[in-house]
Amino acid sequence: MATILIIEDDRETNEAICEYLKSAGHITFSVYDGADASTVFAQRNIDLVVLDIMLPTITGLGVLHEIRKKSSVPVLMLTAIQDEYTQVTSFDEQADDYVTKPFSMVLLGKRITALLRRNGKANIFNTINFGDVTVDFSGYTAKDTNGKIDLTPKEIDLLKLLVEHKGLVLTRSQMLDSLWGVDYPIIDRTIDTYIKNLRKKLRLDCIVTVKGIGYKFEVET
Repeated sequence: MATILIIEDDRETNEAICEYLKSAGHITFSVYDGADASTVFAQRNIDLVVLDIMLPTITGLGVLHEIRKKSSVPVLMLTAIQDEYTQVTSFDEQADDYVTKPFSMVLLGKRITALLRRNGKANIFNTINFGDVTVDFSGYTAKDTNGKIDLTPKEIDLLKLLVEHKGLVLTRSQMLDSLWGVDYPIIDRTIDTYIKNLRKKLRLDCIVTVKGIGYKFEVET
């Protein structure tokens, strides 16, 4: 769990990011104006900042410059501006990553997790158990009391993605983008085949189909 500051003037985008990160177990604080960003940052023990470039009063680059005067906290720039100059300037001001709009929430989450991992703030797990089944994500293996279970690397990656987003519905497109990339020529129904294989091989009932949307990993407590 990490404390993340979202500095984004578009309220709908800001709220969507906050809800997504909260579902992943993080604490979030929202700021909608560049002038308020430094004040909130100074008042809270922030582990990571998601920072839009186009902010009222003070630009995101101006906010980043002020943050870097006193902190090396990871900063992920978020903007609709895609020109090379703006991206280079962001990295010159010591931004840690750069995501352009529109974006996949799952991919944004992956970028955030990667930054937190570098900073020692990510929740990292290597294995998970389902009854007598054990899946080792780092070793890409699975086994039960009868021995090894034959899973493909992509099946294990898909299971890990669902587990990381426990309780959150992921669309087929989000899963495809995360596992294969946005430009890979593959159809949505490929995910259905992988889900079917996971359920059969691991005897899972915790991958729930959300009709017309996608799937979620849900465990009763």
